[in-house]
Amino acid sequence: MLKGAAVTIQLTSGALIIGIILGSLAGMGRISRNRLIRAVSSVYVYVLRGTPMLLQIFFIYFGLPQLYLAITGEPILFSPIKAGITALGINSGAYVAEIVRAGIQAVPNGQMEAARSLGMPHGRAMRDVILPQAFRKIIPPLCNEFIVLLKDSSLVSVIGAGELMYSAKVMGARYYDYVQFLFGAGVVYLFLTFIISQALAALERKLGVMDK
Repeated sequence: MLKGAAVTIQLTSGALIIGIILGSLAGMGRISRNRLIRAVSSVYVYVLRGTPMLLQIFFIYFGLPQLYLAITGEPILFSPIKAGITALGINSGAYVAEIVRAGIQAVPNGQMEAARSLGMPHGRAMRDVILPQAFRKIIPPLCNEFIVLLKDSSLVSVIGAGELMYSAKVMGARYYDYVQFLFGAGVVYLFLTFIISQALAALERKLGVMDK
């Protein structure tokens, strides 16, 4: 069970990194002045948010190797862990994109106008003025996304990734006692979400103090 918990943390952390990178790019792309970038970002968000995560996990694990074989003629295999991190990260990126977009749009327009009036190019004004303010606004929803991602990582058990839920099922089948191990998995999930919630709450308080 502890090994399964470690894999769950690995899945969540890896997926969160991918999600933040993709989500930040897509979130800024959603409000870009370039129509093509805005369209591509919007399609990414709509498709990933509009289809089940389980379907996306299956597509990464089963579908991509078939597509790669059909295109290149060479086989490729994803390990369940890598496929899980990739699928969870890509899915999370769509939700993070909306968090980032909302955070940027929550910054008063006057901030950009003031930066531009000082002679800053749009890109520098976004980087030095808008994004630091938006970052503080997106911390709470981003923390919530981290917790949701931790729980959603249980879906990766369907492709054989040895995370917490998979470990609980295997141990339950081995000892013919599903209740004990499923209950234990629930306790571990609660413990992990509690620790993460407390750490993120401390971060929010620290940023609140910095704002003052």
